[in-house]
Amino acid sequence: MTKILVVEDEDIIRTALKRLLERNDFQVSEAASVDEALERYKLKEFDLIISDLRLPKTPGTDLIKLAEGIPVLIMTSYASLRSAVDSMKMGAVDYIAKPFDHDEMLEAVNRILTLHANKSPHRETEASGREEDSDEPGTMGMIGHCAAMQMVYQRIRKVAPTDATVLIQGESGTGKELVAKAIHNQSRRKNAPLISVNCAAIPETLIESELFGYEKGAFTGANTNRSGLVEAADGGTLFLDEIGELPLEAQARLLRVLQEGEIRRIGSVQSKKVNVRLVAATHRNLKKLSREGDFRLDLYYRLNVMEIGLPALRERGDDILEIAEFLLSLACERMERNNLRFSKHASETISKYDWPGNVRELENAVERGVILAEGNLIHLDDMGIELPTQAPSRPAPGTQSALPSIGVPQRSPVSNARNDGTKAPDDLSLEDYFQHFVLEHQDQMSETELAQKLGISRKCLWERRQRLGIPRRKSNQKKSG
Repeated sequence: MTKILVVEDEDIIRTALKRLLERNDFQVSEAASVDEALERYKLKEFDLIISDLRLPKTPGTDLIKLAEGIPVLIMTSYASLRSAVDSMKMGAVDYIAKPFDHDEMLEAVNRILTLHANKSPHRETEASGREEDSDEPGTMGMIGHCAAMQMVYQRIRKVAPTDATVLIQGESGTGKELVAKAIHNQSRRKNAPLISVNCAAIPETLIESELFGYEKGAFTGANTNRSGLVEAADGGTLFLDEIGELPLEAQARLLRVLQEGEIRRIGSVQSKKVNVRLVAATHRNLKKLSREGDFRLDLYYRLNVMEIGLPALRERGDDILEIAEFLLSLACERMERNNLRFSKHASETISKYDWPGNVRELENAVERGVILAEGNLIHLDDMGIELPTQAPSRPAPGTQSALPSIGVPQRSPVSNARNDGTKAPDDLSLEDYFQHFVLEHQDQMSETELAQKLGISRKCLWERRQRLGIPRRKSNQKKSG
């Protein structure tokens, strides 16, 4: 069983994280400080260490050297993102901003464990032997041989050696960040930092200061000078995921970075030169957003030097089953369940299912199948999928998909009375309730307030909007988060 050490001085966070990981079949040990971790455990016994950045006496970054090769995931608050980037330069494998939702943490943990498992001496030797073969898609960290993916590989090979700006377009869950990493790893900047930023995950009130930094006294709480993530990427690559969610003010500052190669921190009168290669990604139509006044047209043209379109999973034919088999092998290894395979019916359905959530949805379904499977076969019931009885039709925005959902529990109909005395619709599923709540309150609440009322992160709110086809109202877009 995979062993994880959690080092966190706040009891509530440490306990909640321990329970989350244990529910997902990880063996978890805990400590409240670096000193306690060293006294109680041998760090080399663990497969992963998750540590808070700021701990009593000794910072969490000290574990990076002490662990001697064991991957360390750093947790930090939004206000300390710049320090987290510094920790990655010291050798941390990744960082995650608090507060994080459960899916975000599990995704990071599984990704790190998978990458670390793939770095055995045998695999590294094999990879180095293929490194010169630029026609081998496997060196890009992606799976797939369909015509659409071959076009993606071809464009990556052509654009990676240049410093051209790249715009990656594709539905949520198709692997846009993998393309960004492939571009960086095959570029001349591969030994410099790759800084990834999800523009939808950072509150609108913080996005400019996080990206561009600020001077002491620029606003309340700015007690010191702080560089931003653009400066952290100097000499390397900056990946802006979901750039369509970037506020207009931040778009103007980003345009200056692309045009002049310089930034100006908030509150500063001086500009600073930066050498950054920009890779952006979005699932939205930026040209349409430009016509509606929500995205700068001049920035769109600056971004769209080279466009790479990622196909949806349902458009990839035989690749779907190949990806499912690969994800199955990873899940079996992680959960120590050997010799599992898909039943014939399950394999056929995996290939035919529409996969509205793309690879992310497939990965969740496979993991669920590994957990629930009895014997050596994974059946459809284990994965929670079934084909619709008739050809699926694309739902209109604001309506629920005709496709079956995977593992979505139903809300108990014991009481449909709301706290405000009104009656909510009967038999709402969680997604129905989410949609009903957002549509009813988004004119009066900002995105941050909506997320707080629903008990989820702002990033989770944004992702569910995309999945359910609920657009943000223009009046809400202008509000500060």
